[in-house]
Amino acid sequence: MTALLEMDGVFTAYDKADVLQGVSLVVEAGRITCLLGSNGSGKSTLVRSILGLTPARAGRIVFNGDDITKLPTHKIIAAGIACIPEGRKVFPKLTVEENLRAGAYQESSDKVTQTRMAEIFETFPRLAERRAQLAGTMSGGEQAMVSIGRGLMCAPKLLLIDEPSLGLSPLFVKENFNIIREINARGITVLLVEQNVHQTLAISHYGFVLSKGRVATSGTPAELADRTEVREAYFG
Repeated sequence: MTALLEMDGVFTAYDKADVLQGVSLVVEAGRITCLLGSNGSGKSTLVRSILGLTPARAGRIVFNGDDITKLPTHKIIAAGIACIPEGRKVFPKLTVEENLRAGAYQESSDKVTQTRMAEIFETFPRLAERRAQLAGTMSGGEQAMVSIGRGLMCAPKLLLIDEPSLGLSPLFVKENFNIIREINARGITVLLVEQNVHQTLAISHYGFVLSKGRVATSGTPAELADRTEVREAYFG
């Protein structure tokens, strides 16, 4: 398998205190790789480091063969990384269609934008029905669809999905994870950052467990489910 994203010995700090402490991991092209960890383990900092929002102070981040460690965020996005942020974060006073268009802001061809939007509406028929509705008036599950659709509008090579189950009903969580699996089946590589271990391991190909800013363990879903430290942390 080919590595699409590699983190090698990454340290990321806030006010001189390291949150990530020598993190190394690989996201292989075409697969769903999960990053598990409790609150405060450093998951969000890791996402911010990849996106250049909180740049790594040491180590390297390589995407698609290029070193992106010190690149500004807009260039990292242009290279082919999109993020579905934690808590959905739609533009509440824009319509569904306007939210989706915002995801294609770097695309100059309106024809390409329309084609991508048609694909999103095919994936999420509910959004097609409500394309003129203000995103802020939709349910949490529907807003999650808008957020995922917006991320797909830039045709990313890698989709970072941060806590997709947060605050959703079990029905929408299941639907969301099915959609993530479907997106991956279309050829988009996914890095899935989650606390919901059961659902995450069910759709992932490989995973890493983050604890106190370090990679505690890694393996296939079956291996992780069998590890003592994972069972104790997540399965009681």
